[in-house]
Amino acid sequence: MNRTAFAGGTAGLEWRKSSYSSNGSEGDCVEVARGRDAVHVRDSKVAQGAHFAVGGPAWADFVAYASGS
Repeated sequence: MNRTAFAGGTAGLEWRKSSYSSNGSEGDCVEVARGRDAVHVRDSKVAQGAHFAVGGPAWADFVAYASGS
């Protein structure tokens, strides 16, 4: 497994949440934001907390798997 540390901030990223997510305060979901070289993922309940980033090809593979494509 290749790991790359992300040293940049998340200022200026436009975070999005699935329309299938609950809008209540107890909704368990993640938010994603497209960066220049990666897709950033965070817990929607802890927006200022930690997040991780994955490269575009890995994100595309995940989405294809999750959607059953």
